[in-house]
Amino acid sequence: MASGAREDLIGMYRAALAAVDPEAAVHRHVQRQGDRLSVSDRVLDLDAFERVFLLGAGKGTAPMAKALEDILGERLSEGVVVVKYGHGLPLKRVQVLEAAHPVPDAAGVRGTEQMLELAHRAGSKDLVIAAFSGGGSALTPAPVPPLTLEHKQRTTALLLAAGATIQEMNAVRKHLSRFKGGGLARAAAPASVVTLLLSDVVGDPLDVIASGPTAPDPSTYEQCMDVIRRYGLDDKIPEEVLGVLREGIEGRRPETPKPDDPVFERVFHVVVANNMAALGAAQEEATRRGYRTLVLTSRLEGEAREAAKVIAALAKEVASSGKPVEPPACLLFGGETTVTLGNSFGRGGRNQELALACAVALDGWPSITVLSAGTDGTDGPTDAAGAFADGQTVRRAARMGMDARAFLDRHDAYAFFKALGDLVITGPTRTNVMDFIGVVIP
Repeated sequence: MASGAREDLIGMYRAALAAVDPEAAVHRHVQRQGDRLSVSDRVLDLDAFERVFLLGAGKGTAPMAKALEDILGERLSEGVVVVKYGHGLPLKRVQVLEAAHPVPDAAGVRGTEQMLELAHRAGSKDLVIAAFSGGGSALTPAPVPPLTLEHKQRTTALLLAAGATIQEMNAVRKHLSRFKGGGLARAAAPASVVTLLLSDVVGDPLDVIASGPTAPDPSTYEQCMDVIRRYGLDDKIPEEVLGVLREGIEGRRPETPKPDDPVFERVFHVVVANNMAALGAAQEEATRRGYRTLVLTSRLEGEAREAAKVIAALAKEVASSGKPVEPPACLLFGGETTVTLGNSFGRGGRNQELALACAVALDGWPSITVLSAGTDGTDGPTDAAGAFADGQTVRRAARMGMDARAFLDRHDAYAFFKALGDLVITGPTRTNVMDFIGVVIP
């Protein structure tokens, strides 16, 4: 077994990232032989189309677009993709625009308008290939009148701070947008549309990944209003936003397109990579390094600090009883937790918060080590992907005059782990399939 729990966990994390590299994932699912384009289990005759357009958005979309450029070559007419700042790549036939995430900005508005304009140009004899990955929702603001970018920024920020799930946030976003919730499919109809998805959502629901620009939307205006009430945001959300939702509830605005809408007759979707693929590769690497390994879930959700208690309890059970697996053991989890901020908070993200909560729960269990990190290389509004924690973290911090529980209470995990030198900083990975949590018990 390789020496060093942290070295082993980083090796697993890197294996997970390699397995969900967007460029490689597209090449696995899309191949071309002459004028025949195979997309998963479907074959398209490129001669049947006058033009092929590429549209997309997300943190991992630039490498997806690169793969499609390489595959399609001269058959690709033109394209536009929007990525997070710092996540772009130089492409030949596709325009790559950068914009803000997680709170949208004016660059995202301009990029989305360009995509909608190109989609509207597509006709019945054209093929639109759409490529979306995590972050695509925030990167594609197209406010419905009379809303402005500022209204959407304020709404997004409030939902984030309240701890809304990605499903809840996206339901609201879709009903305030001309692009999301099937809006792009509506704009591209009657063209044929193939959508390739790098999933950053638990269970890979097509309508939630990037807020489902080409997928039917099952949510309603009423459900959006329920989300706002659930988090007590009735008196904080901009009145203009509330007005749009009320008009929708009253039938004075059209609903987002539903599954029976004819705009979806020529649309199909393929998920090219997801969290389970990443965990599977991490499991192989852990086994290679000598661990008995269990992938426990790719659907971890809920408050990060509560999820950490469950993870720590499982690790303690392995260490004390050898169940459900005997040491040397590795437990793997994936998914996407949330953090509900109070009135006083510092810096961090859900992975750093989960690691800090694990450190508190594992205090006195020195043999257990945890790595929690985002597969996109960013965790919250920080430059870290996540952090390490173990059964000695709390005591190391105490010797430096830091109270781990106090840092956790004020959601200041970044400062805590930075002082300890336990942050994991990767820079942009240009992929995004939620989070990786690995636990080793030697």
